[in-house]
Amino acid sequence: MKEPDINLVSVVIPVFNEEASLPELLRRTRAACAELKQDHEIILVDDGSRDRSAEMLLEAAEEPDSHVVAVILNRNYGQHSAIMAGFDESRGDLVITLDADLQNPPEEIPRLVTAAEEGYDVVGTVRQRRQDSLFRKLSSRLINKAVKSATGVDMHDYGCMLRAYRRHIIDAMLSCHERSTFIPILANGFARNVIELPVAHAERSHGESKYSFMKLINLMFDLVTSMTTTPLRLLSIVGSMIAGAGFFFAILILVMRLILGQAWAAQGVFTLFAILFIFVGAQFIGMGLLGEYIGRMYNDVRARPRYFVQKVTRTRNLSSPQTQDKH
Repeated sequence: MKEPDINLVSVVIPVFNEEASLPELLRRTRAACAELKQDHEIILVDDGSRDRSAEMLLEAAEEPDSHVVAVILNRNYGQHSAIMAGFDESRGDLVITLDADLQNPPEEIPRLVTAAEEGYDVVGTVRQRRQDSLFRKLSSRLINKAVKSATGVDMHDYGCMLRAYRRHIIDAMLSCHERSTFIPILANGFARNVIELPVAHAERSHGESKYSFMKLINLMFDLVTSMTTTPLRLLSIVGSMIAGAGFFFAILILVMRLILGQAWAAQGVFTLFAILFIFVGAQFIGMGLLGEYIGRMYNDVRARPRYFVQKVTRTRNLSSPQTQDKH
């Protein structure tokens, strides 16, 4: 089935304390979008910044006939919630996400549009010659492998947010109301045709990465527990293996005690302690995973909004494909 034509392209960019990089981001993104044959809009979502980012976005959006749309959230909700807020405001037949730190160049936008025109629902990207620290590279590699193992969705770079989504994929994601959302995996769950393109990667020119060590750990748990129940199945398998090993050790200790007497291995005390520690560790891991799922169920039952939009500034009037509820 032929995909509908792309008449309007929306570029969604989450912004959090990016005052220093915003002028260059706006200049380069506007220049890249000017190369498109389609009409376009640039939606910048301020995710509770504490610098002048919000004011700068509003100024850009208030310029006469500006392609910029400023979406101001009332506080910080996180990158993926901010992107969902941008999706909700977008009106394009194709929606492209982009980070504000300029590590993924906006000049790649026309390539993504060209690939989408070939009939792909989702156009992903893979960063080439990454300019991140060794810690970030290793963390990203670990997360990619964990997500592929847990979800079965074979993508090579889940951490790169330079991606393009067809309108029906955006609408499908907006219809999902879970609180924890990891957009690349969620989108791939609705997509029929997916492609990945190699893209350039640059050093961060201003500021520091917003992902600390603990935020990366939280992201890892979000990825695994928000999209699959595979960890629970693995927990059952590992629990069965540990129980079998415990039974084997119990038989072994009994046999060795009968053969070698009580003096063997300090009368088996240390062996028993080792077995006890294995079981205690497995219980703590299991309780932690169950707690993650129960906590997400609690958040979903409360049904609080994923974000609250404080203000939207749009100068140009565009026809919207459909009206979306704010989430």
